[in-house]
Amino acid sequence: MLYPSIDEMMTKVDSKYSLVVAAARRARQLREGGHTDIKNPKAYKYVGVALEEIYEDRIIVTRGEEEDEKEK
Repeated sequence: MLYPSIDEMMTKVDSKYSLVVAAARRARQLREGGHTDIKNPKAYKYVGVALEEIYEDRIIVTRGEEEDEKEK
């Protein structure tokens, strides 16, 4: 996958792990019938569409409670 590049994506999240988890969760939502607001996505697979949504700030990646509990 060339678009968006990993360097561009890292400006949207705090770690590669967070990016992978967020993209996987969103891809699962899309697979189960979720809809995207992107008119003409460059990707045709769910993970690619999820990454495009994150890059275009249509999906905001925040720290979850699971990560907060692990740090305590």
